[in-house]
Amino acid sequence: MWQHFIYVIFADLKAYPKDKKVIDVRTYEEYLTSDCQFVLLVVDCTYITIYCKDQEKLADLYHNALSLGFSDVEYTTDDNDYRTRLSVW
Repeated sequence: MWQHFIYVIFADLKAYPKDKKVIDVRTYEEYLTSDCQFVLLVVDCTYITIYCKDQEKLADLYHNALSLGFSDVEYTTDDNDYRTRLSVW
């Protein structure tokens, strides 16, 4: 029997509330001023970056990742954010 595995090589997902204007935010500054509430960036199944405006949900995601044994989990701040664009391409 063959087993099939699915690997996410690249993912660039952005979530907006229902009935809000959807734009393709490309920078952190655009994200902050937009209605976008959540950004998930995945590179090579290994490097995951999450931006979330809801601080409680962000803390829940952080603690969940730690409880599942993920390594190198850290909050992204102005001091350690190397991204210039909110994209994986």
